[in-house]
Amino acid sequence: MKLTLKVWRQKNATAKGQLVTYTIDGIDGDMSFLEMMDMLNNKLINEGDAPVTFDHDCREGICGSCSMFINGEAHGPDRLVTTCQLHMRKFKDGDTITIEPFRAAGFPVIKDLMVDRSAFDRIQHAGGFISVNTSGNTQDANSIPIEKENADNAFAAATCIGCGACVASCKNSSAMLFVGAKVSQFALLPQGEVEATNRVLNMVKQMDEEGFGNCTNTGACEVECPKGISLENIARMNREYLAASLEG
Repeated sequence: MKLTLKVWRQKNATAKGQLVTYTIDGIDGDMSFLEMMDMLNNKLINEGDAPVTFDHDCREGICGSCSMFINGEAHGPDRLVTTCQLHMRKFKDGDTITIEPFRAAGFPVIKDLMVDRSAFDRIQHAGGFISVNTSGNTQDANSIPIEKENADNAFAAATCIGCGACVASCKNSSAMLFVGAKVSQFALLPQGEVEATNRVLNMVKQMDEEGFGNCTNTGACEVECPKGISLENIARMNREYLAASLEG
């Protein structure tokens, strides 16, 4: 395949960025999107140009760091995949592909396609912990009875990889699907009950301080989430937040 790529180039966080057009040939449909980006960078280096900076690590859909906005969609046109799992067979010979970083006030651009998502880390640090009594005859976690529905929902919420596709897809740049998943992950299990009240209050407070917007239930976050995190987690977070506020 021969493709035209319009790639966002930005030297640093303070520089003015712009879309730069490149052409690339010899792309195989079985390549991943990141392999195509590697080919582009090899071409740019051989031509004496600076390679495109983008974030990645596992290339297995686990870490979430490969996030790109491709033709107006977080992680591209496929569903339930990250950018590194997106294959070039989703595109056709002669296509023009626009590649941008995730755009949100909470995700400032570092360089080119790489953004700073440390806001998610700070939200988790604000409340993502549990207390465990390790003295005396502590009950083994595997022996604590948990309703199957709660266990299944907790594990489903825990599959969130914090890629930020929910934020990038939301017209308000809301992080409520991410925060809802992290709150649900602990709120549904008995081990997370000790700090439940403080956790949801602190995480929501930190989310607001990071500059993320509010949820208006458009559902774009669930559609674009590579792990299919359900909107039910936002509803659960709202219930937990209301109960914690009344208790306080």
